[in-house]
Amino acid sequence: MTDKNKDLIDQKLQDLNNDGVDRRGFLKCMAWAGTGLVWTMSGGIPVSRAFAKGHGKDAGKGGDFSFVQISDSHIGFNKPANPDVTATLQTAITKINAMPHKPDFIIHTGDLSQLSKPSEFDTLDQVLKGVSAKQIYYVPGEHDMLSDNGEQFLQRYGKGTKGSGWYSFDQKGVHFVGLVNVANLKAGGMGSLGHEQLEWLEDDLKGRSASTPIVLFAHIPLWTIYPDWGWGTDDSEQALSYVKRFGSVTVLNGHIHQIMQKVEGKVSFHTAMSTAFPQPAPGTASSAGPMKVPADQLQRVLGITDVNYLVSGRSLAVVDSPLADSGSSVSGSGSGAGGR
Repeated sequence: MTDKNKDLIDQKLQDLNNDGVDRRGFLKCMAWAGTGLVWTMSGGIPVSRAFAKGHGKDAGKGGDFSFVQISDSHIGFNKPANPDVTATLQTAITKINAMPHKPDFIIHTGDLSQLSKPSEFDTLDQVLKGVSAKQIYYVPGEHDMLSDNGEQFLQRYGKGTKGSGWYSFDQKGVHFVGLVNVANLKAGGMGSLGHEQLEWLEDDLKGRSASTPIVLFAHIPLWTIYPDWGWGTDDSEQALSYVKRFGSVTVLNGHIHQIMQKVEGKVSFHTAMSTAFPQPAPGTASSAGPMKVPADQLQRVLGITDVNYLVSGRSLAVVDSPLADSGSSVSGSGSGAGGR
C-alpha cells in the first residue's frame, strides 16, 4: 500500500468520532470507514443515539422492520488484499446473527462471486445458509456476469425477475426496486440501465402514492462518484426523474467497496462497504481495484449495512457496521423524512 493510501486509511480511522451529519439530519458527502451515530426520524424530529448504545435489549424498538445490506463478497478472490474472502463473509454473517433485532431480510447488492463460477456460487450459498434472516434479495454485479452473461446468476437468484434480473417488491408500505446496471459493462466503463429497464421502472412506479417510501438498489452507484473509474451510471438521471415526486427515496449501491453518502432533495444515496476487500478512495490511486491494508485493519474497512424503517417518521435509518468488533458504526438519516 502506498504512503498516500496509508495516510488516507489513518485519516479515516482518525475521523471515526465525527458523525458527518449536520443537525438537520442531512448527511455530508464523504467517505467513512467505521463509526458514528444512528439517525432516525420520529414525528419529523431527528433523534440520534450511539450505535454501541443501540446494541442492548431495546435496540430496534420503534422500527417497523429492518433489513441488512451486504455487498461485494467476491467469493473466489484470493489475492493479497484478502486471501480468504469466504472467512470475512462468514464474519459478516456471524455479526448479522448476533444483532439484538433479527433483520426481516437481506439485500445483496452484487458481485457475489469473483468469476461467476458455479463453485463460487455454491460456496456463497453454503455460507448464507447460516444467516438468521429468512429472505435474501439479490442483484448482480459485473463479476456475476463474466463467464455466461449472467445465466448462472439468473438461474440461482433471478427466478421471477424481468430482463437481466430487475424486479420490485413491497414490505410493510415500503416499495423496493432491484435494478441491474452491469449488463454488457465494458472494463472501467459506467453502468447502464438501458431503455427496456427504464420503461419498466417508470411503469412500476406509476400509480403509487407520493407518500410511499421508495428504496432503489443496484450494484453500481446510481449517482456519479468518479467517472474516470466508471463509478456511476450513464442513464441514472432518467431513472431518478421517476422518483422525484416521492417524499422519501433511498438508493443503496455497492461496487466501490467503501461508504459514501449524500442527500439531494428527498433522495438519500448510500454505497456500502464490501465483505471482501477495500478499494482506494476516488482519485487516490492510478486505478480502482483491490487495496491491501495492514491485516489488523482489514476488518475495519469491511462491513455490513443495517437499515431500520420507522413508521412514525417514514424514514430509513442507515447504520454501517465494520466487521471488526469496534462497538460502533457509521450511520445516517433516511431520505426526505424531515420535509413531511
